[in-house]
Amino acid sequence: MPLPLVIDTDTAQDDCVAILVGLLDPEADLRAITMVAGNVGFDKQVKNAWMTLNVADRLDVPVHLGCRRPLVREWVSAENVHGDGGGGLAIDESGLAPQPEHGVDALIRLAAESPGELTIVCIGPLTNIAMAIIKDPGFVTNVKSLYIMGGSNNARGNITAAGEFNFYVDPDAAKTVFAAGFADIVVVPWAPLTLVDGVFSRDEIARIAAVGTPLARFVVRVCEATLAFDESVGIMGSTHPDSLTAAVLLHPELISASSRYAVDVEADSELTRGYSAMSWGVHGLEPNATVVEAVDRLAFLEYLIGLFGTATTPPRPFDPAL
Repeated sequence: MPLPLVIDTDTAQDDCVAILVGLLDPEADLRAITMVAGNVGFDKQVKNAWMTLNVADRLDVPVHLGCRRPLVREWVSAENVHGDGGGGLAIDESGLAPQPEHGVDALIRLAAESPGELTIVCIGPLTNIAMAIIKDPGFVTNVKSLYIMGGSNNARGNITAAGEFNFYVDPDAAKTVFAAGFADIVVVPWAPLTLVDGVFSRDEIARIAAVGTPLARFVVRVCEATLAFDESVGIMGSTHPDSLTAAVLLHPELISASSRYAVDVEADSELTRGYSAMSWGVHGLEPNATVVEAVDRLAFLEYLIGLFGTATTPPRPFDPAL
């Protein structure tokens, strides 16, 4: 049976690709998208989600608006990395509306409706997840799994020397989530994993473009700004940690190495804000997460190329045209 899941996202660039994974893979039963403050302006994130649903011809999937700011801090954007996160594309949004139910309430409800069955793919700051923990004591036990894109495995950050963006934006939320006692947490970190196995070169992006479908053209377009930024900082390709997180959930055979870790997040020091301390089993700490250490990069690329070959007819044209 397809896996029931929700994608909790700050939709920009690879978040769009992750949503497409949830929409197109027959192993997935995507029940909702919940929005959280992160990459770009909140309203633009919602527009990017609509555009992604549109290119897959799946505007039926409910979108819930979640927290518009971190728990206790001011929002920090990644617009310098992603631009508007949608490649400058737009669609006519007339008649489109988010669900009236808040994203946090939707997460609580969906988990309670299928206790022990729902997986949440968390590819933005963890604010919505932390708020659900605070609001409903039963949420932690109702959720089957959290698949979290965040942190680095005792390695470098991408917004500061120590901090990966998702954990840096709301470290208090991340700390709350890892301390909550979820039965199953899987972490896809920025470094070293993404920087080794989640980067596609310009030649590989050209292979995606050559697929020629609306989906492939959309993916190439939304990744352009991030690809240019990555190259400017010495990363020779487009980074795809969010879609990797969704992919390893649905296809664990992509994982070639993983280990159990005790994960905690620094929320007090400004110097190391958002740093993820991942203890590998020699410090007397109880593991609370599985951290992915390596994946089959080429198999991941081929998997995505296969999905992007899906024939779709977007019901609303893009401006400018794809």
